[in-house]
Amino acid sequence: MRIDRGFDALLLVDLQHDFLPEGALAVPRGDEVVAPAAALAGAFTTVVATQDWHPPGHVSFASSHPGRRPYESLALAQGTQELWPDHCVRGTRGAALHPAVPDEALTLVLRKGTRRDVDSYSAFRENAGPDGRRPTTGLGAWLVARGIRRVFVCGLARDFCVRWSAEDAAAEGLETCLVDDLTRPVFPERQRETDEALARAGVRVIRSADLERTAA
Repeated sequence: MRIDRGFDALLLVDLQHDFLPEGALAVPRGDEVVAPAAALAGAFTTVVATQDWHPPGHVSFASSHPGRRPYESLALAQGTQELWPDHCVRGTRGAALHPAVPDEALTLVLRKGTRRDVDSYSAFRENAGPDGRRPTTGLGAWLVARGIRRVFVCGLARDFCVRWSAEDAAAEGLETCLVDDLTRPVFPERQRETDEALARAGVRVIRSADLERTAA
């Protein structure tokens, strides 16, 4: 599969300190994807990096719900909310991108989950808010305006922000490929559920070795 620098984009999802070993919400073996994902960025002209960028007291924090613990699920007005340790609080080291992510290769840094009462796994849309809507981040329109037709998605975590971003990219009408060896899940035991959701959305699952890179 040849990368077309004119029509393809790379989406680096949440390569942040808090999702790496010793981080507040460490994804098992998440550090293994940072260097190869960063290296892949050089093969693309359009590269988008996302950052969870939560205010204190965010709805996704277990600490915001007295009596609740991280990794529980909670029924809210807008639907089921996974509860997490406090993580990626805006302006903290944990929210910063890993220094191996090449700043010079990034076309756009998109911060998500910035509103206290709405979570946002996807780079393209927020999770449903209390009114039931999923507001757009504007990323889909931005990519289309740049002539992008195909998106390659990698980063953390496979079963949440990577999955939702890939599904929503496909829903935006973009050909979407998930680079499977450059992502890791929070819950490996949910792989079948994630794979089935990606297949329903029309997301193609590939490996980085499938990509033919061309010189800049």
